[in-house]
Amino acid sequence: MKYLAWLTGIVVVLVGAVYTLLFTSLGNGLIQPIVETEIQKQTQLPSRFQRFSIGFSDIDILLELNPNNTIEVKGKYSLFAQSFDINYALKLQELATLETLTQKKLNDSFFTDGNVKGNMKHLFVKGESGVSKSNTSYNIELKDFNPISIIADVSNLDLASLLHMLGEKKYADAAVDLKVNFKNITPHQLDGDIVLLTKKGELNRKVMKKDFGITVPKTLFKMNLDAKLKGDDVDYRYMLDSNLAKITSSGNVKPEPLAVDLKYALHVAELAVLKPLTNADLRGALKLNGTLKGTKAKMLLLGKSDIAASKTTFDVNLKEFAPKSAKFSIEHLKLQKLLYMIKQPHYADAVVDIKGDIKNADPKNLKGDVVTTVTKGLLDSKFLTKAYKFTSPMPRTTFHLQADTKLNKNLIDTKLDLYSTLANLHNKKIRFNMKDGSLESDYRVSIKDLNRLYFATERHLKGGLNANGNVKKAKDLDFTMHSDIAQGRVDAKLHNDDFHADLTKLQTLDILDMLIYPKIFKSNIDAKLDYNLVAQKGDFKGYLSDGMFTRNGVLDLTKQYAHIDLYKQRFKGDVGAKINKENIVASLDLKSNTSSIVTKNTYLNSKTKRIKSVIEINANGNPLTVKLSGNAQRPKIQVDASKILKKEATKAVTKELQKHLGKDVNVGNLLKGLF
Repeated sequence: MKYLAWLTGIVVVLVGAVYTLLFTSLGNGLIQPIVETEIQKQTQLPSRFQRFSIGFSDIDILLELNPNNTIEVKGKYSLFAQSFDINYALKLQELATLETLTQKKLNDSFFTDGNVKGNMKHLFVKGESGVSKSNTSYNIELKDFNPISIIADVSNLDLASLLHMLGEKKYADAAVDLKVNFKNITPHQLDGDIVLLTKKGELNRKVMKKDFGITVPKTLFKMNLDAKLKGDDVDYRYMLDSNLAKITSSGNVKPEPLAVDLKYALHVAELAVLKPLTNADLRGALKLNGTLKGTKAKMLLLGKSDIAASKTTFDVNLKEFAPKSAKFSIEHLKLQKLLYMIKQPHYADAVVDIKGDIKNADPKNLKGDVVTTVTKGLLDSKFLTKAYKFTSPMPRTTFHLQADTKLNKNLIDTKLDLYSTLANLHNKKIRFNMKDGSLESDYRVSIKDLNRLYFATERHLKGGLNANGNVKKAKDLDFTMHSDIAQGRVDAKLHNDDFHADLTKLQTLDILDMLIYPKIFKSNIDAKLDYNLVAQKGDFKGYLSDGMFTRNGVLDLTKQYAHIDLYKQRFKGDVGAKINKENIVASLDLKSNTSSIVTKNTYLNSKTKRIKSVIEINANGNPLTVKLSGNAQRPKIQVDASKILKKEATKAVTKELQKHLGKDVNVGNLLKGLF
């Protein structure tokens, strides 16, 4: 009994000590600084208690987080029954000073008060708030601290005030009503409904312009969401309506496991306003509608659209929300409208049709076919002339094309046929490697009338051209070209900016005819050309063989003065040129059995066609100097025949003196001083 008495005494002392420590003013005074220190540590705020009173059955606490921000708790509780009936009040007048607690910069103020009643197993929260100028009331029921029912009513919440409080810019004004009535929010036992109504909405045009560079007209909007939850099902109807866009959706959603069966529709009057959400720099109108049905493992997305005035449909199979396969059809898309939508210049008008069958949409295992047809194409010649600074207007150009594309993992192979009034282009295989960004293609080009390219070449050309070759663009650009032209052949290659061409047995008359130069010399030419595209400089070295002159003023004068017909002689020799942009400095060294024609440093401007040349002709021992100047097609000709005239005069005088002085007299010595 003695030990029992001692044990009882110890228990009484301990209970008394605990009671004194916890539930008396003395104990509160000891605990208060400890609790304050812990709160300060957790909130990183200069928190302190204005009141701190914890009794055996009541509590009265007023915590000042910092000046003008307080939390008040006051009421009754039962320690043994673990029940309580407590009133609370949050008066946060300066949210901006609570950033260390909220982890986000907030503005303005927030007030709410209410009552918490119940026990640790089952409790009820009832409160009111005036958040963002609203009238808000809420009732929450919790079991084991997990919400099982929520009833809330938010009336006339000011959206602009809410955005400002949350530290966001005032993108819009609106009044928001929200009614939540969840009798049961236990998973798989849902029972309730949500009604969200946004009215008197208006976009803030100044903020949209400043933040996103978007100029939008005055935009009013309203929104409505009505959702009913029952068991595992959520049936909903949603509508967002404005003078810029309208979005509607309705259907059924099962959250777990996820299953959806819904309809959607989007009608956008101006896509530019969606840039803040899509980050896409688009403009113009768009209509889109369709259905979404299935589970997370297998979902089918169907849709229709009028993008760029087209009739577009698509059918996408999703697995784990990622595209697995897809089929799509775009009919009668207007190219000019698409260019406008993606904010590109008006390069052309055309009608585009595309059909695609993507059997595997996984980017790593891509597999599918796409067929593209473009008809009624018309280039905007006026715009292109101005944009590319052509000195002469681009001619009216129509076009159409057909492209068949096969997708195979990282490879895209395309067969292309392009027809236009400028040129026709055919590619058997254009291969683009998405992995390394390389491009490789063959090509065959046909130009019926080279003169139609005058706007680009800045020189008139005659006839046509057919060429073929290959193009490869990886780290370097490599291009080859082969063409049968001027009764000969041209083989050329380009490596980055360096161009090389081999000319084999070309006929000079055909070349001169193509260049619309006077056809004064008929010959075969073999030559090499090296030219840098960036520097626009190069060298031309060639050899002329079996050459004969056609009728021209220079050789007519030669025949007149030298009394020799060079038209009957055949010439061969070297020809060369140094090219510096449009300036060409040429040389020519032709020889026949009895004569020669030589010119050095002949200047020719390929743009202005101005020529300046001195030609030295030796016709069977008769020297003649010819100077050409002015327009290369109709040059001014100056002939220096003084050496021939001197020779002819010497012969005539010698003959007469021989008559009178006799053959034995050395007439040449007598005439030295005269000529």
